[in-house]
Amino acid sequence: MVKEFSNQYGLILGGSDGLGYASALKLAQHGMNLIIIYRASRIQADEIEERFETLRLNGIELLTINADATREDKSSEILEQVESFLGNHKIYLLLHSISKGNLKPLTGDDALNSGDFAQTIHAMGSSLAQWVQQLDQQQLWSHPARVISFTSEGSSKPMKNYAAVSAAKSVLETITRSIAVEYAPQGITANCLQAGVTDTSSLRRIPEATTLMEYSTKRNPHSRLTIPEDVANAVYLLARPESQWITGNMIKVDGGEHLQ
Repeated sequence: MVKEFSNQYGLILGGSDGLGYASALKLAQHGMNLIIIYRASRIQADEIEERFETLRLNGIELLTINADATREDKSSEILEQVESFLGNHKIYLLLHSISKGNLKPLTGDDALNSGDFAQTIHAMGSSLAQWVQQLDQQQLWSHPARVISFTSEGSSKPMKNYAAVSAAKSVLETITRSIAVEYAPQGITANCLQAGVTDTSSLRRIPEATTLMEYSTKRNPHSRLTIPEDVANAVYLLARPESQWITGNMIKVDGGEHLQ
């Protein structure tokens, strides 16, 4: 396999599972050195470390930081570790794959409140801007560079118990377009990938996930769900130098699921 990214460094926010990890593996297979910031409990530690060891088997440099990437009060500490790891290198790719939100209804005793909305919108939306700005302030961006994040159909289609996440994804898409415009002079492109319904741990936290997966399988022209590797392939394509003129887009990676 061609190791075309062997001199490049990628920073992944939320890369221990799901779409983030699948993307990390794809990039590692093509030689990209990685920094992965993730949140996990001690119970999950062994399983996650096995995944990280798989990444190392590709001969890359890998830094993993178990920390909350959405907390601005922790950002200085995290960035110190990142800078120490990078040495004289810069960040070529920032992949935002944070899944931290409130899945509550708008009605009833357990209804979403303003705090729930604020936490979810920041974690899954505006934290993207936070990280792009911080890397800029620390002069850690390479030229050119890539910003990629994951949105969902829920950004425009209402779903029960999904209002806070829908709001966050809408914010994420809006920020992506602004990054594409305001950071263009620095050679930074920004795009969101909208995956089809994918069986991940994040999806399974959504009420009625099983029903959603069954419906999506029938709806998809290929009669199957999107898998994390499908999305990782799209991340890889956007990371390639040939994608430099693709920016500010919401790109569907769903096998045509949205068409039906």
